[in-house]
Amino acid sequence: MATSSSAARRARPAGIPSPAQMFFQGFLKHPVMVGSIIPSSDKLIRKMLGPVDWANCKLFVEYGPGVGTFCRPILERMAPDATLIAIDTNADFIRYLDATIVDSRFQAVEGSAADVQRIIGERGFDHADYILSGLPFSTLPAGVGPAIAAATHQALRPGGAFLVYQFSPKVKDFLVPHWQRIDHAMEWWNVPPAQLYWGWKD
Repeated sequence: MATSSSAARRARPAGIPSPAQMFFQGFLKHPVMVGSIIPSSDKLIRKMLGPVDWANCKLFVEYGPGVGTFCRPILERMAPDATLIAIDTNADFIRYLDATIVDSRFQAVEGSAADVQRIIGERGFDHADYILSGLPFSTLPAGVGPAIAAATHQALRPGGAFLVYQFSPKVKDFLVPHWQRIDHAMEWWNVPPAQLYWGWKD
């Protein structure tokens, strides 16, 4: 079911910054949207993706993919006929992902997470199985966080989940109105330590 990591990446083209450089530049330009100056740790990635039922995942969506820190591990775990849609408002990150990830299952989309239903619908999907977000909900402009949470719940299939990693527990305030079953964990081996949430759509 899993594919080789080489299928999900290629050598960085000339003139394209390193992931660390790109992430830092993105943080400087859009600190409210990026939320952290350091990409997520491997331990956080493994714990966050641990509950995913990859055999029954046909569409995985990520909000705020940045330089693809999660994109590559997701592609390594996904089935050959599954799709990963990465949505980001930062055009620089979208261009970077298009230049550095070559996988027929991957689509990088410039847009807002609040438009997730339209974005997946335009690509032939009714619902997503899993949606992942590292967006800093508590610092987003007024109204944006609640709009994203509501749109996400609508876009998920029954039995699907919203996977959220944050540095503030305030994100739970955005989840509670829509998800009755919310699992929580901490990942201390991350800078800074992260709050992990899984909101299950029953």
